[in-house]
Amino acid sequence: MPHISNKGRMMPESPIRKLVPYAEDAKKKGIKVIHLNIGQPDIKTPQVALDAIKNNTIEVLEYSRSEGSEQYREKLAAYYKNHNIDVVAKDIIITTGGSEALLFAMGSIADADDEIIIPEPFYANYNGFATASGVKIVPVISKIEDNFALPAIEEFEKLITPKTKAILICNPGNPTGYLYSKEEIEKLAQIVLKHDIFLIADEVYREFAYDGVKHYSIMEIEGLEQHAIMIDSVSKRYSMCGARIGCLVSKNKEVITTALKYAQARLSPPTYAQIASEAALETPQTYFDEVITEYVSRRDILIEELSKVPGVKVANPKGAFYCIAELPVANADDFAQWLLENFEYEGETVMVAPAAGFYSTPGLGLNQIRIAYVLEKEKIVRAVRILQEALKAYNA
Repeated sequence: MPHISNKGRMMPESPIRKLVPYAEDAKKKGIKVIHLNIGQPDIKTPQVALDAIKNNTIEVLEYSRSEGSEQYREKLAAYYKNHNIDVVAKDIIITTGGSEALLFAMGSIADADDEIIIPEPFYANYNGFATASGVKIVPVISKIEDNFALPAIEEFEKLITPKTKAILICNPGNPTGYLYSKEEIEKLAQIVLKHDIFLIADEVYREFAYDGVKHYSIMEIEGLEQHAIMIDSVSKRYSMCGARIGCLVSKNKEVITTALKYAQARLSPPTYAQIASEAALETPQTYFDEVITEYVSRRDILIEELSKVPGVKVANPKGAFYCIAELPVANADDFAQWLLENFEYEGETVMVAPAAGFYSTPGLGLNQIRIAYVLEKEKIVRAVRILQEALKAYNA
């Protein structure tokens, strides 16, 4: 029998999606599953984006340019200028989601066995992207006790080797919800300039910054132009996860030229989704104001309710719509599966994402879960109540 590749064997499972079969089985038994496990917003997609598809009169669905529609990239550059990011269309490559942008970035800057330093916990698919690219992730640990703030720069310095090609951050963070301050971003800029490496920032949650704190992009830093690579997406900003449109942005011409070769190899990003994404740029600020207000109230009720549960420790997110909670269990993977296989409270249970999959250091995050507060407040309160009852039963 033929064998699959070692790379294929090393590809990690998604900690978010691997429990889906258990959730489906629970639903077949008539149990209602409240999903806290996946960052799929319930916020309505802007009508202007939906109308752009419904009212389109395309007769031939052609390839778009490999780097994406020029008109969309020009409008996207104008959007970024409104956020103090001075780029032009040629600095942007449209990708099939932020995921492809990350793959293009890794493929463009790193060879097999090169290293990228990432504060952990981090978005679980970074592990998969690195494996697919033959890149080694070198984690620097952030802690729940510090609300997952940026580790000391000295910790980064210790990890830099001749193989180090970049530092990668997610800001605001998935799964932590941590929002890096301007001072923290500037510290990272200094270290990548000192060691002549790249700083990659996954900024797909840019709009979701709370408590009056402003999001600060790596693209705003003067002098970092040749070192900065920004990853972005429409998925969360406009609640358009299914559009699968993202982008890679850099003023480094060699990065863009190299990433374009990857873009050409996959031909082009989807045309209809680009049309919807271009239209979404017309979304009024009032949409975001209402969304931010809603997420802040959801965060506040989640933190309030979790703080009432004995033995639970929770970080207080300042952005995105995730938080990490530490539970009084030895293994959150087992607990999460047990919730779906063996537990129900008044006909309901909850699905969570075990946090160990958001780490690359073995043994870390074993008693933690990621919660996505993308549900109505009443459902969040109910979910935490179910979680509390489940912990009582599990630890009995």
